[in-house]
Amino acid sequence: MSIAAVAPELTAGTWNIDPGHSEVTFVIRHLMTKVRGAFTDFTGAVQIAEELGESTATVEVRMDSLDTRNPDRDAHVRTADVLDVEKYPTMTFTTTGVRAEGDEYYLDGDLTIKDVTRPLSLRVEFNGVGEDPWGGTRAGFSAETTINRKDWGIEFNVPLKGEKALLSDKVDIQLEVQAVRA
Repeated sequence: MSIAAVAPELTAGTWNIDPGHSEVTFVIRHLMTKVRGAFTDFTGAVQIAEELGESTATVEVRMDSLDTRNPDRDAHVRTADVLDVEKYPTMTFTTTGVRAEGDEYYLDGDLTIKDVTRPLSLRVEFNGVGEDPWGGTRAGFSAETTINRKDWGIEFNVPLKGEKALLSDKVDIQLEVQAVRA
């Protein structure tokens, strides 16, 4: 399927992710509520191809940029107990394909956390293209998926009374990406 058939205003070429106008966020259950967090330092690019399925994306996230709005919790999550950011300073995602299923689009790729690489599919929504006030062209995308953190070797937990635990295994990941045409 050609990119022109899906999004005629999205032209082939390199689109660099603008980290100042993009977000890499997550949600995980902690005790009886959900905690939201973000990674604030990341880079990446999207290569839009004439044929949608040949498009690619790459993203690198600095793990020490974790922010859950609680400095003590963030410091613990950065330790060897959880993410071990000294030993594994980055998380990466590289696409292996783009596909359509009906009206929905998926970005398939490999996610690497703590030197563990596993396949991942992100459901993607294209939010449009427009000119910015500085003469550039921007495209917007939203993407989401859910992972099991244990699949990437993130095992830390504290058992609670009964069969409960401090943290859920499930982590929801959301991306809001604004990319600038190179």
